[in-house]
Amino acid sequence: MARDCVKASAVKSKLDTRGFEKDESGVPLSSNGIFWSLSHKPGYVAGVVSRQKVGIDIEKLKYISDPVFKRIVDPAEFLHFMNQDKMLVFFRVFTAKEAVLKNAGIGFKGLSKVKIHTVVDNYHLIVHYLDQKYQVENFYFDGYIASVTKDNVGIEWNFR
Repeated sequence: MARDCVKASAVKSKLDTRGFEKDESGVPLSSNGIFWSLSHKPGYVAGVVSRQKVGIDIEKLKYISDPVFKRIVDPAEFLHFMNQDKMLVFFRVFTAKEAVLKNAGIGFKGLSKVKIHTVVDNYHLIVHYLDQKYQVENFYFDGYIASVTKDNVGIEWNFR
């Protein structure tokens, strides 16, 4: 179903994709200059295509223990999120970092090098990874959060 979501994004964006292939490490390969990313959880899938590198992640909001929180959100990052619910902060940060790593084609192993740089508002973050800034947009729905890297591209969220 996640690949169907990616195909629907391609159709809606009027982008021609011949296939959604991955390399030997499981990283999505571009096709005809079109990049894609997907994510899935029980109950929801997310897919996105773009003429620029792109990454998306989706997570269900749920309780997170303090040790897990501290592993993902360092104290300096937490200071950016004034008066926001700790659980929401965790998932904003986690999905944003995961979307950036997917954009970079790295995977989870680079997580410790991804840092929140700026909280623009409740829906937008600036994230640093290897001396590059990434714009990330958050979308909240039905107890879930999705984050996508956007790099000055408009995003239209749709779900079925």
